[in-house]
Amino acid sequence: MSLVGKVVIVTGASAGIGAATAVEFAKQGAKVVLVGRNREKLQLSVAACRAAHKKTEILPIAADVTVDAERIINETIDKFGKLDVLVNNAGIFEVGGILDVDVDQYDRLFNTNVRAVFLLTKYAAPHLIKTQGNIVNVSGIAGQRAFAGITLGGTSKAALDQFTRCIALDLAPHKVRVNAVSPGVIATDIHAGIGLSPQQLVEYFEQSAKTHALGRIGQPKEVADSIIFLASDAASFITGALIPVDGGKHAMCPR
Repeated sequence: MSLVGKVVIVTGASAGIGAATAVEFAKQGAKVVLVGRNREKLQLSVAACRAAHKKTEILPIAADVTVDAERIINETIDKFGKLDVLVNNAGIFEVGGILDVDVDQYDRLFNTNVRAVFLLTKYAAPHLIKTQGNIVNVSGIAGQRAFAGITLGGTSKAALDQFTRCIALDLAPHKVRVNAVSPGVIATDIHAGIGLSPQQLVEYFEQSAKTHALGRIGQPKEVADSIIFLASDAASFITGALIPVDGGKHAMCPR
């Protein structure tokens, strides 16, 4: 399962699942490229990676994946000379049903959750072919199950799921694997971004625990561990897979 010396890009690495994933790759001895928009939070992730493995090489890139995809790949190659793993984690979450949403929200969600992943994959693919590397996309349970009130978020994740499967077939002849993880509700600050107060966030997490078969919500490290597995040689015969990391939420039927 060795990832020592592998060059890994993690987008959305300044917080949540991305930050936890970057730390886990650092622990494995990988060379980690951390991509995020918030420079201060990105530096906190850099510090966490260095604390996890003092000798790990780190490249922070302050960037917006919707406009800087080519630069992210180019800076990675300029620094390390190769690319082994691309983790498309950066994503946004907004609420709203069809009567509430507008075109601007559609553009925001699809530009970040789908178009940016397409661009990063497009620019990364030639380098991944050289190393016979792999891609792990971070989707969500909303891409597989329908939920009222998150119409565009769910639809963008469904598009990402299908993109994962299609690209897996495109790149399989080149020995490049492509997989995705689909988290359930994870304890990150992404939910605070939709306007929930601290108390409302606690109540949301408590209610969400009841919708997961294991009776709790997940932690960022649990998703990160699944990403590490898919990126490693331990998953060498897995491609085109969507792995639910959701405490069984995908299997539950609301009653």
